Amino acid sequence: MDLGFLGPLLERQGPWASVYFDTTTASEDAAARQRLGAKSAREQLKDEGADEATCDAVRERLVSLPRGSEHPGRAVFATDGEVVLDVELTQPPPGGGPLVAWQALPRTGPLLELAESDPPCLVAYIDRQGADFELTGALRSTSAGGVEGADWPLHRTPTGDWSERHFQTAVENTWEQNAAEIAEELRERWEKCGAEVVVLAGDARERNSVYGRLPSDLRERTVQAEHGVRADSDAEGPAANTSRGRRLLAEEVAEARAEYARQRVAEALERFQAGRAPHEDGRVDAAEGVPALVEAAREHRIGVLLARPEGSDLRQEVWVGDEPGQVATRRTESQYLGETEPSSARADDALLRSAAATGAEVLCVHGSDVPEGVPRELPDGGLGALLRWPYEGAPEGGGAGGGQHATRQ
Repeated sequence: MDLGFLGPLLERQGPWASVYFDTTTASEDAAARQRLGAKSAREQLKDEGADEATCDAVRERLVSLPRGSEHPGRAVFATDGEVVLDVELTQPPPGGGPLVAWQALPRTGPLLELAESDPPCLVAYIDRQGADFELTGALRSTSAGGVEGADWPLHRTPTGDWSERHFQTAVENTWEQNAAEIAEELRERWEKCGAEVVVLAGDARERNSVYGRLPSDLRERTVQAEHGVRADSDAEGPAANTSRGRRLLAEEVAEARAEYARQRVAEALERFQAGRAPHEDGRVDAAEGVPALVEAAREHRIGVLLARPEGSDLRQEVWVGDEPGQVATRRTESQYLGETEPSSARADDALLRSAAATGAEVLCVHGSDVPEGVPRELPDGGLGALLRWPYEGAPEGGGAGGGQHATRQ
């Protein structure tokens, strides 16, 4: 998960109202039930000490949210009478009712499971003249432009005399030229749009030709779909531009995104397991346990934060100041907190704030993602990290997870 979308939460001071709200209701009394849910969330915030202006701002936003099965839920974050961030969820919060918090930091931990986690996908709908591009996530797809190649000569003829064979060679040259243009444009779009996976759909011959022209790093992230065609195509069969063809392509895209996410987690866990073992000089490349992670967060050493949602460490209490790097395991560590009145926070919320501020990636780890040979309970306690540079592990065999402070080498 790329935490760049949390940027607005780093620009304001708390305390924060955080509400995770179910918007799947589509019954006849949906509007009334949504108003009741919004009122309940407001009352809970008020009971926890939130100011009137912030309570009202949250209620008004919750009442106005779109509802229905295509809108599973929203996370709303507000402070000082203003909604600062409104995040779409890919599944509703558990329990049906709103999940509400009023605390020093935004309650971002639930986003690990409820918000978008599979990587965005760039889908290319290809035919022999050009391609249309689409950026696809869990909730929606948006146009990402397209490319048009030469439109003549584009179609073969059935005759076999010399002039016609010459013409057919020219047609095939046009196809190859267009495939090269599509591949180049696809590479440029991929670099700019933030997609991590590419799916090629459409004409099989041109699809293969485009795939063969992609740079090796992009080919490694590219899947060829059996379904889906370019708009207005006259293709027939299961790949045709019909509701069934579109549904089957959507399933292929979803699986490509999920498989890439599984591979990322598996690779990270294998690196994490290997990184726990000290080098000959005693340094390690991975950290686990809240004390070690807090130390790494203060020094901006977390490259990838691994979070296992059911782990006990996510709920552990830490102490925070106003800045993302101001975090400590004990309230008395004022040299790290920068103030004499720090606030209590959950470890997952504090570490996610630090990760967002330093551009670290976050991977949510589930048991089904763990590759064979890697213990399913990793990381121990539910929180771990791959480090941007190694550090000296805890003495006497404590390792990165021994709860000792680390020192930069």
